[in-house]
Amino acid sequence: MTSQTTVDMASKDPGDPGPTPAKGLRGHPWLTLFAVAIGVMMVALDGTIVAIANPAIADDLDATFADVQWITNGYFLALAVSLITAGKLGDRFGHRQTFLVGVVGFAAASAAIGLSDSIAMVVVFRVAQGLFGALLMPAALGLLRATFPAEKLNMAIGIWGMVIGASTAGGPIVGGLLVEHVSWQSVFFINVPVGVLAVALGVVILKDHRAENAPRSFDIPGILLLSGAMFCLVWALIKAPEPTWGWGGGKTWGFIAASLVSFALFALWESKVREPLIPLKLFRSVPLSAGVVLMVLMAIAFMGGLFFVTFYLQNVHGLSPVDAGLHLLPLTGMMIVGSPLAGVVITKVGPRIPLAGGMVLTATAMFGMSTLSTDTGSLTMSLWFALLGLGLAPVMVGATEVIVGNAPMELSGVAGGLQQAAMQIGGSLGTAVLGAVMASRVDSDLPGNWADAKLPPLTEQQFDEASKAVEMGVPPVQPGTPPEAAAAIGDVAHETFMSGMGMASLVAAAVAVVAVFVALLTKRG
Repeated sequence: MTSQTTVDMASKDPGDPGPTPAKGLRGHPWLTLFAVAIGVMMVALDGTIVAIANPAIADDLDATFADVQWITNGYFLALAVSLITAGKLGDRFGHRQTFLVGVVGFAAASAAIGLSDSIAMVVVFRVAQGLFGALLMPAALGLLRATFPAEKLNMAIGIWGMVIGASTAGGPIVGGLLVEHVSWQSVFFINVPVGVLAVALGVVILKDHRAENAPRSFDIPGILLLSGAMFCLVWALIKAPEPTWGWGGGKTWGFIAASLVSFALFALWESKVREPLIPLKLFRSVPLSAGVVLMVLMAIAFMGGLFFVTFYLQNVHGLSPVDAGLHLLPLTGMMIVGSPLAGVVITKVGPRIPLAGGMVLTATAMFGMSTLSTDTGSLTMSLWFALLGLGLAPVMVGATEVIVGNAPMELSGVAGGLQQAAMQIGGSLGTAVLGAVMASRVDSDLPGNWADAKLPPLTEQQFDEASKAVEMGVPPVQPGTPPEAAAAIGDVAHETFMSGMGMASLVAAAVAVVAVFVALLTKRG
């Protein structure tokens, strides 16, 4: 299906009449954007705000490090596995209803976490948050696709991307303030009034849009196969960095193989079923397919690269979580300013040039971040962070519009799920792959750097433990170590960490360069 055909479907197909001018509040495009932005902000904020609360949760509930990891992994796993199916639910039952259910469920699960008195209950309700968040996000894009005329959709997605970027980057700042001055429970309780506001606005403003040829049935085998494939893939990426699994381990590759088999069976089934979960003809649109690949590559470079920046700011430069968040404000600010501007530019010239240019800037910024050192000043860091935000803004907006805009109206929810799933998979791949690059570089450099500093030799087990600490920028100083030796260990740890971070940033830059060529395959939806 060509993009022009898709545009014609949106304007001429009787089953896809396109948006009609709204009278009053209900269905008003800009008010619809405001209403869905409140709900999207809640989910995006929760993706990063919780990381700041994890240490306090561990202390209060007597949780182990593995338990605390599942606070994040449980949420991410539920979200990634459910997104495309949740998008289909919106196409089937209406995006308005799906969005409202998602908001209510997410807020209720947040309240339940705040009231939990055990780590097991926190993890259970974090999974529930992920499931309801999966309902909410694709439905928001589906509502924008159905409400805005084609010439204004880019601007709407630009503002939508601005909200996500600002919320994601603002999470550590808000979380730090709440944990420091209130409690870790307040990190979750804050979602309740936000959810109430989003529901109130949604009930009054949102209008249900359903194409006449919307799906009438559910592809249960397709849902099971796709969910199984996504679960196995994400599970392998989450567990691979652990010593008991490893990238060369049989369990890791067993789950990856199971994922590939499930994806193959899913594709075979989708080609035969009458109403498939994802019609494979959707991917005949080269721009849509390129948009999905571009979103994955962008997330690998961005989320994978940024993962180490937080360790760099806190563990190498010694900043508090709040101060580290403030140092990332140039990135946030450029995304806030750049996303709406990118929407305007993409509307005028199409997505191809802004997307390619955005990935060039992203690659340049990641290369610049590979040159950071232990004594790099705030101004230099801010310049690279600002350039990264400026590069990401048109990619977030343009790739989203290419995916959602090149899908027919009756599949807008599935397209929104594809966009979100691509980001989640890309982020997981980026963290896992660049984490493996970091681990490899640390294992290679640490013994030599340790010996050059004339520090006491370590056993193999002690080196393994030291490597794990250095991968996060933490000096492996044992209690009772003399001050001079502790300072030398700190210098070695930070030097080795910077070497690993530099290599990871270069790999992220290379991924961004590949994405430049993928961006050239896109065109207007």
